Amino acid sequence: MWEEDVRLMREAGVNLVSLGIFSWSRLEPIQGKHEFGWLDRIMDMLHEGGVRVDLATATASPPPWLSHAHPEMLPVMADGVRLWHGARQHYCPSSPVYREAAGRLVKALATRYAKHPALAMWHVGNEFGCHVPACYCDVSAQAFREWLQERYGDLESLNRAWGTDFWSQRYSEWDEILPPRRTPTWPNPSQQLDFMRFSSDALLECYELERAILTELSPGVAVTTNFMRFFKPLDYWKWAEREDVVSDDVYQDPADPDAGMRSAMAGDLMRSLGGGRPWILMEQTTNRVNWRDVNIPKAPGQMRLWSYQAVAHGADGVMFFQWRQSRAGAEKFHSAMVPHGRPESTPTWHEVVELGRELAGLDTVCGSRIKADVAILHDWESWWALELPSKPSIRVRHVDQLESYYRHLFDANLTTDFARPSDDLSGYRLVLAPNVYLISDEAAGNLAAFVEAGGTLVMSFFSGIVDPFEHIRLGGYPEPFRRLLGLEVVDWLPLADGEDIKLNFGDGTMAHADMWSELIVLAGAEALAHFSGSTLDGRPAVTSHKFGEGRAIYVATRPDVAAMARILRAAAADAEVKPAIEAPAGVSAIRRSGPRSSLLFLLNHRDVPVDVPVADPGSNLVDGSEVHRGLLRLGPRGVAVIREGW
Repeated sequence: MWEEDVRLMREAGVNLVSLGIFSWSRLEPIQGKHEFGWLDRIMDMLHEGGVRVDLATATASPPPWLSHAHPEMLPVMADGVRLWHGARQHYCPSSPVYREAAGRLVKALATRYAKHPALAMWHVGNEFGCHVPACYCDVSAQAFREWLQERYGDLESLNRAWGTDFWSQRYSEWDEILPPRRTPTWPNPSQQLDFMRFSSDALLECYELERAILTELSPGVAVTTNFMRFFKPLDYWKWAEREDVVSDDVYQDPADPDAGMRSAMAGDLMRSLGGGRPWILMEQTTNRVNWRDVNIPKAPGQMRLWSYQAVAHGADGVMFFQWRQSRAGAEKFHSAMVPHGRPESTPTWHEVVELGRELAGLDTVCGSRIKADVAILHDWESWWALELPSKPSIRVRHVDQLESYYRHLFDANLTTDFARPSDDLSGYRLVLAPNVYLISDEAAGNLAAFVEAGGTLVMSFFSGIVDPFEHIRLGGYPEPFRRLLGLEVVDWLPLADGEDIKLNFGDGTMAHADMWSELIVLAGAEALAHFSGSTLDGRPAVTSHKFGEGRAIYVATRPDVAAMARILRAAAADAEVKPAIEAPAGVSAIRRSGPRSSLLFLLNHRDVPVDVPVADPGSNLVDGSEVHRGLLRLGPRGVAVIREGW
């Protein structure tokens, strides 16, 4: 079958494969005995067929012999339940047994294949933390204590940082400290936050261990590991700094009407994590997945559309899981490029071949960059802290807040980056802060400096509430932003499920909001909208404050979609931010620019044809046609990549 695979790869235009991701037990069937003959043969065949290899280190799934001999390396959950082999990712990230065995395997692989002509990139692990983001065993407990000693230095500093006088939690010896295992009620929130930091770092140490071996034995070969969009347990900002190429796995739900928006968000995040560098869509499905309750297939043209969407948002590579659909195992119903049946009899294969043929003509795109005037603030530590229990409302969810802002940017074709509050924001005109619950003094000062220098900031409720220790910032809410926003939040008034509140804008337009409301006292800001018809009747709901050369807008509730679009449209106009083009509803437009060309991507997310106005002539790289000023017709889920200028 392998020779047939290589022939089909040529037909589909495949030029890169990920190989050996879950092959540890085949590469090392018993401890210390390696069997590389089969991998040698595949590597040689792929090279002869013109296909390069993203070679995996195979450490994502330890072989049964390892965990059978060393059950202490298996992960333990917060309730004390140990997870056993029989699936994948069954290892404690802090286990020296696992790390030593993984290091030996990686060294053997790098020694053997570093000079192989097919090798293009190393693929470390796979989807780190997907199934086991944290381990609570005694080995992890000791590693956590060592991490804390490095962070705080002494117990008095830790006790102060964790506020341990509350509920009599004060520690007198380091050995008394445990991970936040199952407790009678909520564990200490500062302890939980630090354990999330530690757990992300522990997995990152596993990645770093392998990366160090690879860079030593195969210098110059790129190293990556695949991310999973907005994956809560891992701080991808820290991880991306240690990757040569950022890569991502995106599995949209065809039944989700917002799937296109969410995959656009993922693309913008990946590009931002890499500092604007091109990234790779490492995994997607050609048709359907196997792990949802009901696995809806992609509609005709949807796989092609979403593949182009990744490229439009900065990807220089589009890949799939999996190549040939599995005959056995847990993912045998997960679709693939080559199906169970005869390829030529399935529409999916023909779409795959068409996509490969088209992508082969897009080399001009490679290396081009995207310039965004808008940034959305997204910080993992704030996300972790926000969603710890015991809050005014557990309905405030970080990614939901991001989407409530991003939706309008996507619909309006306003090109967007993601950034941390501490990042250099001087290159943006408009910065959006859907929620920055936790923030450092330095990051808060950075946001104030951005506005003072002439930027426009839009910030939502429950921001600036705690410091990095998860301690309340005293002095009035939101203490670090009161001068910037020109107001004080006297109290929070969360709304019950199903309850909404009316908004009255200055021109008399009425709208609705839900989930949250606040009692605000103005201290220099002006009200753009007021609450109406409740105990907050006539009180400010949306405010604007001139600060330095810029403006800070505050949103004290969650407005409905139309009202949120109105607020952000006005903020974008104030910041002089404009879309790539004025496109019809349902059409995405984004521009990538290189040293010699400007490339306009047009993506029709609708299932009917759409006419799109084009101002500059050029050529459509997808089909080679000339594009003239006027209207360009895109078919249902159609795409165009216009190289602007003749």
